[in-house]
Amino acid sequence: MTINTGFTLIDLEKFLMILMRITSFIYIAPFFNMANTPQRVKLGLGIFTAALIYMAVPLELPSYQNLMEYSMIIIKESVTGLLIGFSAYLCSTIIMFAGRMIDTEIGMSMATMFDQTLKTQSSLTGGLYNYLLLMMMLVTDMHHFLLKALVDTFQLIPIGGIRAEGLQTTLLEFISNYFMIGFRIVIPIFCVTLLVNVILGILAKVAPQMNMFAVGIQIKVLVGYAILFLLAGMLPSMASFIFSNMRDMVTEVIKGML
Repeated sequence: MTINTGFTLIDLEKFLMILMRITSFIYIAPFFNMANTPQRVKLGLGIFTAALIYMAVPLELPSYQNLMEYSMIIIKESVTGLLIGFSAYLCSTIIMFAGRMIDTEIGMSMATMFDQTLKTQSSLTGGLYNYLLLMMMLVTDMHHFLLKALVDTFQLIPIGGIRAEGLQTTLLEFISNYFMIGFRIVIPIFCVTLLVNVILGILAKVAPQMNMFAVGIQIKVLVGYAILFLLAGMLPSMASFIFSNMRDMVTEVIKGML
């Protein structure tokens, strides 16, 4: 009995097609795209996952005649991975949007920092919520779901067979839900700060000699962080709600490319 362990040029081209979809997904998907993760680790994960898919999933190669056609297939595979990862990344940015709105309400909008993991400016509350969301993503195995969804696309979307007719409707619906979900997270802080502003307005009329501007800034920050502390128990349900939307978004994007 002989075992064929040969690896031809056709096998290499097939492996590169699989690798491009996976590495493009890892580049942008939440948790996998963190900048503090070494690039060698990301590349190693992509190569290891591509090798498993190459050996376990039966795939059919599209027909191509020259280097130009093969390059177009590689580009399509990169776009497929980017779209799947970007759909999950958009859902994770909801928490950053909500955190930025919260800091605006409590008067901490100027206190921004550069997030080394995302290579972007983030607010204090947004950064805190983002790290908590990543921790809950690990606890709930949400990163496993993203990898499984990526592997399933090789059976649903053939190599080089991406279509984008249904993506426009999916993205428009998500953008309309994006702000609604963000506002639902901010509603408790918004209601409390509105009540504080009403009280400060009444005090400004009753005691005009008091500097309500200086006093109000400190009160809003104190009350805002007190409410955040009291609402800490809502974070698991908040993360579950975002993960549910992330699953729906990834599923709809994959359906749009069928």
